[in-house]
Amino acid sequence: MLRVLVSFLGLAVAILTLPAHAAQPLPKNRIVIQVNEDGVKKWGTVLANIRNIQAELGVKNVAIALVAIGPGLEMLTAESLVANEVRDALASGVEFLACGNTMKAMKIDKSELIDGVAIAPAGYVEIMKRQQQGWVYLRP
Repeated sequence: MLRVLVSFLGLAVAILTLPAHAAQPLPKNRIVIQVNEDGVKKWGTVLANIRNIQAELGVKNVAIALVAIGPGLEMLTAESLVANEVRDALASGVEFLACGNTMKAMKIDKSELIDGVAIAPAGYVEIMKRQQQGWVYLRP
């Protein structure tokens, strides 16, 4: 009985100490963007589109996730020519995900990615799951 009480108290403390953003529901506007091309011009356009979407809807009114697959993964490396713009987007709440399968194929280590970039085991599966959850899919 004491063991159950201690477990319950531990769970209660864990829930109460969750970050505030973890408890907030996602906004109704949810967009998942696929980038599978290399090129600074393409990446710059995608990042400008993200800024435009946030400006139009309001940063708090839209959840944006960008999934980088194949050659598009280079966009999320610390050496990328758009790394500072990606960091700015991360700071504004945009979620960036690198395809784990692409990382293996291209021999890219997590340490080579921009801080804050998450890894999806399989990029296309991540996109599919988000679509099933009501996210709008964009492939610019």
